Amino acid sequence: MTIDQSKLSTSNTPFAMIDEHSAIPSEHEILFTMHTVFHVVEMKQTAKNNRLWEVQLTITDDNDPQLSTLTNRIKEEIDGRGWRRMGQLMLQVGHFDQAEELYQELVKNASTDSDRAHIYHQLGWLKDDQGKYPEAVKFYEKYLEIKRKTLPEDDASLAPTYSNIGAVYKNMGEYSKALEFYEKDLEITKNALPPNHPSLATSYNNIGLVYKNMGEYSKALEFYETSNKIWEISLPPNHPDLASSYNNIGSVYNSMGEYSKALEYHEKDLEITKKALPPNHPDLAYPYYWLGRINRNMKDYSKALSYFQISISIREQALPEKHPYRAVTYSDIGDVHRLMGDYERALAFHQKALNIQENVKCNQLQCATTYMNLGETYREMKDYTTALIYYQKGLKIREEKLVKTHPDLAVIYHNMSKFYFSTQKYSIAMKYVQQAVEIGQEKLPATHPHLVEYRETFEKIRKKQ
Repeated sequence: MTIDQSKLSTSNTPFAMIDEHSAIPSEHEILFTMHTVFHVVEMKQTAKNNRLWEVQLTITDDNDPQLSTLTNRIKEEIDGRGWRRMGQLMLQVGHFDQAEELYQELVKNASTDSDRAHIYHQLGWLKDDQGKYPEAVKFYEKYLEIKRKTLPEDDASLAPTYSNIGAVYKNMGEYSKALEFYEKDLEITKNALPPNHPSLATSYNNIGLVYKNMGEYSKALEFYETSNKIWEISLPPNHPDLASSYNNIGSVYNSMGEYSKALEYHEKDLEITKKALPPNHPDLAYPYYWLGRINRNMKDYSKALSYFQISISIREQALPEKHPYRAVTYSDIGDVHRLMGDYERALAFHQKALNIQENVKCNQLQCATTYMNLGETYREMKDYTTALIYYQKGLKIREEKLVKTHPDLAVIYHNMSKFYFSTQKYSIAMKYVQQAVEIGQEKLPATHPHLVEYRETFEKIRKKQ
């Protein structure tokens, strides 16, 4: 620890030497106050024992501009007083069970409609984070029911709730409903706030996220970049919202097949998120998850697996056992094992995913991905009967939930073509690969790895006909 007292405020005493009061004076003990803050300068493993780390710290206080800016911003975000503020803090740090217990007690004792509305809103937020999406919508609607008794439909105070409902529908894969609520939020927010306000950036970002999930990557990037410009102006450089923005831009570049750009943005996300959140916070799983996906797409499977394992370790600690995000990660881990030729492990992880997805109300498109991954695994194992069962389940969901030109639909059409090629049914294989190529040519860059692969499969099937 490096302590330069000349750089500390004279209004507080961050530490005291307590040698003369210690039971072992030779240890030169120092007592630090609860509010003492250090910058982490460097961390390195010791040479003789790789289980030990040496950490270099430099003391700082509220005079530090970076610390002061971040602290003030956090104070703004964790607003309110008393138990309200405690509940909001619990939600922010991911202590969902404790927060729910607190809010259930508060709603029993609420004496006014205003208090009840606030608690319903917070419970909606909590249920969304827990992956219990229908319950989240019900709580948000209870909040709106109370508020609309005294407020017009377009009142600025309702915008965050419209945004939150949009988020729940997005998580459920109901993208048209998600856009409806997100656009309502953006319309109100643009009229209520200055053009560089962080909340306006959130509104643009949310619409970008829906367009990304709809496969409209250029529109998604447009909204994401608009929000990112606002956040870079209005937020401290180590703020979690800026990390989320980098994550979202990176995810679009990943979908567009520009993996090096995607990697750059997700590494920025991880750098900020590691500093901003506690090590078991569920949001810390996101950057590791995305780095796993990108490395899988770049065919670096061992690195992908290591990132996915960090992500699922966090999610297993922080999220309920049946949370949809845990299922998504299990399925991705299974897919990496498939690509590495370890089919037994692949099937085990896909089954863990299905045990959640088929028993919890979650995004059907996530189930479709697991079905598709299972189909691919069984196809490579030459168990074509079982493979076809899972392919057809995944195809049915994607054709019901996605527009006809969505790039994710092209992926499963391509997989179906590979299946029918493997079973020597070349005319059916050609039908599916043509659909994949048509979507890819319309929606993806000409150099996208998926489109290149679709064309290669097309040529391989054509030569067999």
